[in-house]
Order: sequence, then structure tokens, then C-alpha cells
Amino acid sequence: MTTTQEQIRKDLETHKVILFMKGSKLMPNCGFSARVVDILIQHGIEFETRDVLQDDELRQGIKEFSNWPTLPQLYIEGKFIGGCDIVLQLHNEGKLETLLRRS
Repeated sequence: MTTTQEQIRKDLETHKVILFMKGSKLMPNCGFSARVVDILIQHGIEFETRDVLQDDELRQGIKEFSNWPTLPQLYIEGKFIGGCDIVLQLHNEGKLETLLRRS
């Protein structure tokens, strides 16, 4: 049986771009998650999501893993990028595209 932390590490190793969010990319359940999904879709890249509302252990575990208290949380190549405000800022500055192209 794997622990939540082990599952998070496995997800980060398996998926180049992954968003831990409330809801899914097809049906976000909060405005912040929806905004990050929209930004990623604008960039035309493939990304995976994990719905933290379906798993309380994952919801708490990802916050502990990143030492970041809020959701959504975007990871690119296993590296924590940030939440909605940071992703939006990187997008507006053109820096997110650079990070995504490397992946």
C-alpha cells in the first residue's frame, strides 16, 4: 500500500505537467482552479489533474508536500510552480510559456 506522499511523488515523476486542483479540467469546482486550467489550455499543452475534493488525504498531503497552504498547485517537471496568482503572473509575463516548453 502506498502512502499519499509516495503517490504524489509518483504522479510528479509520471506526468510532466500536473495540476492538483478542486474538480477536474473538464469541470473545475472553484474559480482559481478554473483559471489555471484555462491558462494551461491556452498554451495547448497536455496536462494531468488530480481532484483533491475526491480524497481528503490527498488534499492535505499535497499542502504538506509543497509546504503551500492553498490550491490549486501546478507542477512542471516535478517542480512546484505555484498557485493561481503565481501561474497568472508567470503567464502574463510570458515566463510560463518558457517553463512549459522545457517540459
